[in-house]
Amino acid sequence: MSVIRSTRPLDWREICAVAAGAPLELAPDARERIGAARALVEQIITRNIRAYGVNTGVGALCDVVVSPAEQHALSHNILMSHAVGVGEPLGAQETRAIMAAAINNYAHGHSGVRVELVERLVALLEADCLPEVPALGSVGYLSHMAHIALVCVGAGHARWRGERLSGAEALRRLGLEPLSLQAKEGLSLVNGTPCVTGLAALALQRAHWLLDWADAVAAMSFENLGGQMAAFDAGSLAFRVSPGLARVGARMRAALAGSGLLAAALGRRTQDPLSMRTIPHVHGAARDVLAATAEVVNRELASTTDNPIVVGTPDEPRVYSQAHAVGASIALAMDSLAAAVAQVAAMAERRLDRLVNPLVSGLPAFLAQASGTRSGFMIAQYTAAALVAQNRREAAPASLDGGVTSGLQEDHLCH
Repeated sequence: MSVIRSTRPLDWREICAVAAGAPLELAPDARERIGAARALVEQIITRNIRAYGVNTGVGALCDVVVSPAEQHALSHNILMSHAVGVGEPLGAQETRAIMAAAINNYAHGHSGVRVELVERLVALLEADCLPEVPALGSVGYLSHMAHIALVCVGAGHARWRGERLSGAEALRRLGLEPLSLQAKEGLSLVNGTPCVTGLAALALQRAHWLLDWADAVAAMSFENLGGQMAAFDAGSLAFRVSPGLARVGARMRAALAGSGLLAAALGRRTQDPLSMRTIPHVHGAARDVLAATAEVVNRELASTTDNPIVVGTPDEPRVYSQAHAVGASIALAMDSLAAAVAQVAAMAERRLDRLVNPLVSGLPAFLAQASGTRSGFMIAQYTAAALVAQNRREAAPASLDGGVTSGLQEDHLCH
């Protein structure tokens, strides 16, 4: 089923659908908005209204005026200079998600690129001919989109039907000609937040799946450790206001209803260890963070994140040079989600340790049938502990990693 970008912006679930292979279509009204914004850029050029990246240089060169004759070269050179990513390429889903987010951004009608350029990205998605995008080296929004855009002009590389092709060959096989970029298009192709937004949408989807699995695994651990069902009592949980907590409590009650093991354990302990009785609190808090992060990502998709943006009418074109390409809100939200997932994983490892420890579980040591000659799940718990430690390192807030670039002009970055 096709995902259609019309008056309403795409949401994160639709970005994930396109990432998974669903076709993306531009509705006629989206094409009209894109075309109207392009007309504004043409008027800005004709009237010699100063506009960042249209008739000036970029970054620390923003005060260098670029003549009309040089504006094509400016757009082309921006693309080439920004395509400096390194490392292994992104996967197909990640690349498709970024492309879908970029198309969604242009369809707001304030970027000023031609309809033909946006349609070229749509055509690459439709053919599943995906640019090769190095995963490392971006500060949030530059190199990834530059490598995607290279293929549109017949440069770079793409993967199509299992082959790695030059950008020029990929276009030839699709029956397409390389585009010649016009004023502002080079800048619009590399700025904004489609990279972080597309990747964030995929992270949301994976976190949804993970938290559902975490609930199921927690229920099984809780049952085999003989937990006290009072920890999931609806009346008790209602004293803490949290939609996520209430949901996880309901899921635990449903999963464990009628358990003979829990019935036999009733009253055995006054209360369980924290890794067992705080399942609704920790998993619920993570679900609340997930919901808040999804709202931020959807707001990002509903926003125009170009710099500059064009507005007004052909008679009165206006250009706003601002900082909408800075992804502070989404960076902070994703840091929160990373910490939430890391905490859920850490608590799961604690329950795993209890399951394999005969001193607290009452089960065979390390769940091995023949203790002594077999180690059972002893080292599986080691692996879990190591992964939890890695999670802690990787959940450190990336939004604090900003550096200084472009000759002090871009002196605060939100990764």
